[in-house]
Amino acid sequence: MTSERNPTRRILADGRQIFYFDDAGRFRARTARDSRELPALDHSSRMRFDVLTGEWITMASHRMTRTHLPSAADCPLCPTNETRTPTEIPESDYDVAVFENRFPSFASAPGDAAHSPGDDDPSDRPAVGHCEVMCFSSDHTASVAELPLERMRTIVGAWISRTEELSADPDVEQMFCFENRGEEIGVTLTHPHGQIYAYPYVTSRTRSMLTQAGKHFERTGRSLLADVLAFEREDGTRLIYDGDHWTAYVPTAARWPIEVHLAPHRDVPDLPSLNDEEREELAVVYQDLLRRVDRFYPGVDRVPYIAAWHQAPVRMDRALGRLHLQLFSILRAPGKLKYLAGSESAMGAWVNDTLPEAVAARLRELK
Repeated sequence: MTSERNPTRRILADGRQIFYFDDAGRFRARTARDSRELPALDHSSRMRFDVLTGEWITMASHRMTRTHLPSAADCPLCPTNETRTPTEIPESDYDVAVFENRFPSFASAPGDAAHSPGDDDPSDRPAVGHCEVMCFSSDHTASVAELPLERMRTIVGAWISRTEELSADPDVEQMFCFENRGEEIGVTLTHPHGQIYAYPYVTSRTRSMLTQAGKHFERTGRSLLADVLAFEREDGTRLIYDGDHWTAYVPTAARWPIEVHLAPHRDVPDLPSLNDEEREELAVVYQDLLRRVDRFYPGVDRVPYIAAWHQAPVRMDRALGRLHLQLFSILRAPGKLKYLAGSESAMGAWVNDTLPEAVAARLRELK
């Protein structure tokens, strides 16, 4: 697997960037122009600090007007052709396309607006950052699990490329690559796609993990996530996959009905730090896990899921972070969802209806 895949960069009608990543051996010139008349990008998102929890809350009211469950004929993520209205992707075909979100929660403010001298309230400031959409295929009905392996390699390369570039922005503190699949999750566009967030702060979940990792390091001098991985590999009860470079397991304290963590054997802070062998195995095992999750419930063809990459922060406590994937589903049985009700939503006190060991046993048998 090549260590780097340079995208073709183009500009959309409102000035946003779009990046085309081609499968190996399929480079194509990209000459199509975006013929739409679009309003300027809305940079009005604000962040407010919740003094009760120590968390940043983003206010992005312009997102109320974003596209919501359009028909396949009106999908904005399909390629543009002579039979459909121009979409977010001007080309008539693509392998993987990444573009700046038209309705971003975080965006680069024009000029020096992000650091206006009038912004003297540190608890209420512009939500500066990046939000990108990654389309995994031009096929509206495709699933990442069933894409060709070469396409999965391209997806891994795109995650790495965008993480590298966006991490170089001095306003960015944390990178997050993820996929939401299924209307049950809250997906508003059914075309196979994921997103990339570049946050201007370190998220509360990551801060909590860094705190635990820091305490563990003070006690032992070792990495907490590395020790968790070693424990799971030795115990074996919750193990799903143990390869040359990666291991997948159901965490001991899983929160969700189906939850899998995938971690590299080497201490790696983020996706760009993976070597060629690790990237190659990742492409294989990632799709394998998605296929197992899809087959978890008899009679359910496509299980809704979130696939979330946890990467070390760009600057803060970077040595305490360790790359891993969290793959989970809110489907607890066919036709039944795990809702975050009073205990989880109000108190953050989780109750799981399934045993991690039973989930792992089921996933192991789905080879």
